[in-house]
Amino acid sequence: MTHYDLIIVGTGSGNTVLTHEFADWKTAIVERGTFGGTCLNVGCIPTKMFVHTADLASVPSDTARFGVDEKLTGVRWPEIRDRIFGRIDPISASGSEYRRHHPNNANVTVYDGTARFTAERELTVTAPDGEARVLTANKFVLASGSRPIIPFIPGLEEVGYHTSDTIMRLENLPRRLGIIGSGFVAAEFAHVFSSFGVEVTVLARSGLMLRHEDTEIATRFTELAGKHYDVRLNHDTVRAVRRSDGAIALETLSPGGPDELVVDEVLVAVGRKSNSDLLNPRATGIEVEDDGRVVVDEFQETAVEGIYALGDLTSPYQLKHVANHEARVVKHNLLHPEDPVEADHRYVPHAVFSSPQVASVGLTEEQAIEEGVRYVVGREDYSSIAYGWAMEDTTGFAKILADPLTGQLLGCHVIGPQAATVIQPVIQAMSFGLDAHTMARGQYWIHPAMPELIENALLALELKDGNE
Repeated sequence: MTHYDLIIVGTGSGNTVLTHEFADWKTAIVERGTFGGTCLNVGCIPTKMFVHTADLASVPSDTARFGVDEKLTGVRWPEIRDRIFGRIDPISASGSEYRRHHPNNANVTVYDGTARFTAERELTVTAPDGEARVLTANKFVLASGSRPIIPFIPGLEEVGYHTSDTIMRLENLPRRLGIIGSGFVAAEFAHVFSSFGVEVTVLARSGLMLRHEDTEIATRFTELAGKHYDVRLNHDTVRAVRRSDGAIALETLSPGGPDELVVDEVLVAVGRKSNSDLLNPRATGIEVEDDGRVVVDEFQETAVEGIYALGDLTSPYQLKHVANHEARVVKHNLLHPEDPVEADHRYVPHAVFSSPQVASVGLTEEQAIEEGVRYVVGREDYSSIAYGWAMEDTTGFAKILADPLTGQLLGCHVIGPQAATVIQPVIQAMSFGLDAHTMARGQYWIHPAMPELIENALLALELKDGNE
């Protein structure tokens, strides 16, 4: 049994906690997978590198209306894949090397394996070769992340499938890809593979893709997605999967009855779940929600003093920028327990990097109605701003919700080009308490540029008490 001042489980955002201020702390880091966590290796970064490439591949299909004749002659999948992971993999390796061997980490020990609480403040780390080591510590940071949910479907395990963890490293592009799920992972990979010439079919349980977005946004996205690949809505279940003449047959239940989809590869994209079941936090007195999320307070501390948790292990958002924020909070509170700071989850934005892009912050209109919040809506189409004319965008729009009496911004939802960038001024305004009128009229807006979409949506709000 080896005792440490601090044990960090997970090398994604958890790894960023350990800076020079901890140089004198005897520290252990435990990693069950690839060093660097989900975002670096199988999440945000490589997926967006694929998305950008897909955006380039899809350009020729839309240029004729501008008087420009372009043609996509093909994509070189192995080169695309290897360019991306030729950058990602060395970053992961160098991060591991730094923690293991750099003089700055003389007091740091890295353990490869799965960490599991076996007693109060006691972790048993089981290495890939089966060797088990028992570690104890005064303080813990639990940041072991999440993993894809795999629903039980008869035949799925036997036939084989991909998740977001594996689909990007395919040896060759399939001719046909079936995607089970219709959330942001499904939407992004549907765009990637369809842009590369793959016949993509999305099987959605609900009546909309991206059903957790504002309904107007989800409806528009679903309509546009259906023009690029096959979107099958209200397919309540995949009843079985089997091999069929060298391909894969998915037996589904559609609104019209039993149906069958034949593909070459299957991507399961129905969500992710916390890795708390692997960590077994209840063994050390930590509370866990029914959905597996570790319970923390406003300081990111669990019910056990000195044990903190962050990121996908505890967060319903499952976003890297949230995990990074929580890591900064945890770092401060470890170093300054007498003066702790709170995590700020008031205005957490997110984006879907598909085609079109979607970005959102704050309340949807449906949430405002459900919560009984008074609101007005300001809308602006891309086609109504000068740069929208330049892009010939006829489908994108921004939608802003605000309190009609105070002008307080309640939410913003954008679908269209560069939505994740266009929405940022609203996130800033909400975070710093800027009301809609002051935001719209208290600054210059570059003309003609895409942020005018936000300016005009703000001006479209029907506010009272002199805020019109």
